[in-house]
Amino acid sequence: MSVLGSNRGEPSDWAVRRFGRHAGRLVEAIPEQLARAHARAHAVHLTARLKKRSPYGSTLAEAVRENLADTARELGEAVRDLRGYEYAVINDHALFPFKYANRLKPLERARLAADASPTRRRMLLSHGPEPEDGLFPLDDEYTTEEYEDLHETFEALGASTKLVCLFFTADPEGGIHVIHWGDARLEPDRTFTWPYSEQLQVATQPLASPALGRLWAVRGSPGPTNGDRQ
Repeated sequence: MSVLGSNRGEPSDWAVRRFGRHAGRLVEAIPEQLARAHARAHAVHLTARLKKRSPYGSTLAEAVRENLADTARELGEAVRDLRGYEYAVINDHALFPFKYANRLKPLERARLAADASPTRRRMLLSHGPEPEDGLFPLDDEYTTEEYEDLHETFEALGASTKLVCLFFTADPEGGIHVIHWGDARLEPDRTFTWPYSEQLQVATQPLASPALGRLWAVRGSPGPTNGDRQ
């Protein structure tokens, strides 16, 4: 199910059930924070002067996480450190941002990269919605022990914390194209099944100056080996 949301309208019943009194603010804040993250990543992209887009993608991934964590703090909610990365946890629901394509693409075609980190897989499998039959299909890629580890919850995140997936597409020139959030279940073939999803409106995206990119370079922006893999 997919519903077109409004950044200025009332939050859906689904959003209120997950985020309580913060639901309306999140509907507004998430597009704004993604727009700010794009501006920072675009500045780094211009400063790098590379044909490859890895500086943009890795910076965008980290900036989105940081911005969502800032929103959680502003709301008086939790920020959890998971393997060196901060995740916003609001009303016991963790926001899981994921850029699933560099161009506008239907949500149904989203797919987790083959080299995605075990941390990402484990978050999706153990904190996301369970399969309809209540069992996880065995993936031939893993041994039984590895398989069981992937379905253990993260105590650092909160064993009872549920995942809300925040999927979007973006590129340096076009910015953020589309934003979806909802309940996503990772399937064995790395595709996703969405018991429920909503589309959020995209915020205006002012571009930052290259000077901001140089500032991020001095601070030490994440390398291209992490980025969307984490």
